[in-house]
Order: sequence, then structure tokens, then C-alpha cells
Amino acid sequence: MQRRPTSFDIAALAGVSQPTVSRALSGNPSVSEETRRRVLEAAEKLHYKVDKNASGLRRQHSKTLALLFFEEWPDGALINPFYLSLVGPMVRRCAQHGYDLLISFQQLSSDWHVDYEDSRKADGIILLGYGDYLEYRPKLEQLVAHGAHFVRWGSGGDGKIGTTVSSDNEQGGFDAATHLLQQGCRKIAFIGTAGPGFPEVNERWRGFCRALNAAGIAPDESLRIDADPSEDKGRSAAEQLLRRGVKFDAIFAASDVAAIGAMHALQHAGRGVPEIAVVGFDDIPAARLASPPLTTITQDARQAAEALIDTLLDAIETGSGEDKVLPVRLTVRESSVRPSGHHQAA
Repeated sequence: MQRRPTSFDIAALAGVSQPTVSRALSGNPSVSEETRRRVLEAAEKLHYKVDKNASGLRRQHSKTLALLFFEEWPDGALINPFYLSLVGPMVRRCAQHGYDLLISFQQLSSDWHVDYEDSRKADGIILLGYGDYLEYRPKLEQLVAHGAHFVRWGSGGDGKIGTTVSSDNEQGGFDAATHLLQQGCRKIAFIGTAGPGFPEVNERWRGFCRALNAAGIAPDESLRIDADPSEDKGRSAAEQLLRRGVKFDAIFAASDVAAIGAMHALQHAGRGVPEIAVVGFDDIPAARLASPPLTTITQDARQAAEALIDTLLDAIETGSGEDKVLPVRLTVRESSVRPSGHHQAA
């Protein structure tokens, strides 16, 4: 018996990729008219018949959402524990809506966006973790061009693309610095990479600076150290501060893991905590288990997870989702509560 032609045969004859054939035959507007013409001519030559029943099934909802983790940092740092704390609440929220949750780890350099658009593995995508937003942005532009439904955790900064759910990062930075100022700290270091490529950290830095300025204190660039959100980088940042020889009496780290690393470095150098007060951001489970327990800005993992799922489902059902900014709160523990009247600068 003669084998029935497939989309791969059409792709070979038309000189395009198989995913392009799929998009052309389904009427996807991302395919140019010239490419669509070549695909249709090749299909006609091969006597290819589109299975309308099968294509109809492909267009139906899969009742599955995809949660994609990304390799955040070039040195392969572990996934931020805060992201991991979202998974359980996401699965429960999906189940409440009759959806399954597909969880996958992606390389930012791969063509994952094309894969998910063409295969229809899921009705929508949730994106977590990406490192430099400026490098990541072209992927978001391609998702928008393909008409994909997606929502991303984190701030978009200027020129935001797609729908986002985030915490009130600037308020968190303001609250952290205000708390340290109330503890009598005046030379407060900041650990975290702030800039246009890292909009969430940049917002935390902006709130931090606003609190210092309100207290009549100019932010000191010599007390600012770029650091990825990892324990190793937090430790290295604190060691760098100590090597600089500048005086500081507190540290605000833009992530809990970096704050815990910084505390280890201070303690190894014989500097006491909370004599040098330390505040983090996230409130991961390890924060309350640290020694001493870590003061931090709490992001509500359950609220964040439910908001991501609900926002994505709104986008799937209505065609667009609305951005959400979730409140944060200061959780005070022993790492920042300094003895009354005790002021020490490293």
C-alpha cells in the first residue's frame, strides 16, 4: 500500500519546517502569504488531505496549563526556593478549575516558545525565573506574535510585554529600610543586582532609596553590591563589603538566600548578627530556620500561586488578563532586632 503523505513530506517539498507547515495549514497569521502559498501547492501535489476532525480536536482546550521554570543564571544556580513554594498551591488551584499542571524546566536559549505554540501541549503558559529580562524579552515578543496565552511572575518594568503578577517590590524595599532605620541603623548596605534587566530587584532598590532619602540619608554606592539570588553570591557580596573597609551596620539583601549567605560570611568573620542587622526578601522556609531567624519581606506564596492561575485562566477565557500587584508585609525576626542602644558598624 502507498504511504499517506504527512506534514513532514510537505515541509520537505516546500522547503520549510514541519511546524511552519502546521501553522500554514491551520491559518496561523504568523505565516507569510508567500510561504502559505508554497505549502498549499506542495500539499496539493502530494494529494494531502487535512483531517478536519483531528485539527478540530487540536484546537480544543487541552485542560492543561504549563508551568515553565527557566535557568536563571549562567553558573547554574539552584531555582529560587520561593518559586518552588508556588508549585503546591498552583496544582491545587488548577484542580479546583478542572485543569492539570504540566511542569517543565527550560533552557532560555532553546526554542521552547515555538514548541509550546505548535504542539498545543497546554492552553496557557506560566513563566517563572529568567535572569536578565532584556535577554528574555524577545521570547515574550514571539509569544505575543503567536497569540499565545501566558502570564509571568515579576515586574515588567518600562515597556512591559504580556500579563504579569508580582509583589509590591518597591513597598517591600521601603519597609525593609524603614525597619532598619527604626533599629538605629544608618549605614545600610544593599545586596542585589538592580537595573533595567532585573526590574523586581530594581524596584526593591528604589523603595530602599526612598526610605533612606526620607530619613535624610543619601544612598551610598560603596555600600551597594551586585549579587545573584543565591547563598554563595550573598556570602561573596558580604565578604566584598568587608574587604572594602567601609563601615556598615546593616544589610538589606534582595533575596532571602543571599541574606542567609551574607549572615554566614559575617559570622565567619567574627561579626555578630543582629549587631550587624540583616533583612531579606521572600520569606522562604529557610528564613525562619536560619541562625538567627531572618527578618524578611514576606511574599504570600499561596496568594501568588492562585493569582497566577486565575489570571492565566482569565486570559484564556476572555483573550486578555489584567496585571496584578500583590501586597507584601514585613516579618520581624531576630536577625534585625538590635539590643537597645547598641550600635556597631563593621
